[in-house]
Amino acid sequence: MEKLNLNDVRNYVKNNIGSFHQKRIDRLETLKLNLVLKRKNPYLFKAKHVLTSEQIIKCLVDAHLSSSEEGIFGDWLEGLAIYINQLTYGGIKSGIAGIDLEFNDSSQRYIVNIKSGPNWGNSSQIAKMIADFKTAKKTLRTSNSKLNITAVNGCCYGKDPNPDKGDYFKYCGQVFWEFISGAPNLYIEIIEPLGFEAKEKNEEYDKAYAQVVNRFTKEFNNQFCNDNGSIDWKQLVEFNSARVT
Repeated sequence: MEKLNLNDVRNYVKNNIGSFHQKRIDRLETLKLNLVLKRKNPYLFKAKHVLTSEQIIKCLVDAHLSSSEEGIFGDWLEGLAIYINQLTYGGIKSGIAGIDLEFNDSSQRYIVNIKSGPNWGNSSQIAKMIADFKTAKKTLRTSNSKLNITAVNGCCYGKDPNPDKGDYFKYCGQVFWEFISGAPNLYIEIIEPLGFEAKEKNEEYDKAYAQVVNRFTKEFNNQFCNDNGSIDWKQLVEFNSARVT
């Protein structure tokens, strides 16, 4: 194992964090009002006594972006984790389905499925991950039947006091970052560089966000508001839920 040089991590973050911010903006600019309206429960707005178009639009946009940002940043953190592991253990991005990272430590081969946080999936998704681990082990052992393989679900944040899940280990937060790097404080040390140009990037994002809210509000008013400015709930519910003919 090679000792991790934090300057390498800082440089990677500075050179690559821009892609995360750009994807956030790209996701905003490709949103379509009709698509997000069809995915949201119109009865909820009425039950919460929502009265303005802008309130509805902000609820729609914020809910959509919150879930997509988690995925975008999770993918970005996966890339950071693989890069760090390459520096310390010579790991590689796996070409096996369902496996993100492979590396060796002494006589052990680790296969790692990386997730953003610990509460990432339901029972069927976890079962799929376990099946992927088993398939990966069979694939790797075709060339080396004596290979010692350990499967790991790595989570970039959070905690799990019981990491041994039987079929695999689940390492979260500090435990995960130390596992892939050998550096016990890495989980704290990566926070500072993540803020590189954050103010400038978020100002650009806020501008794009405001434009989307304004555009969607105008479209919503044209489609789903009466002449007196009130929301036409009948038309909105029909658009969202009427029988397809």
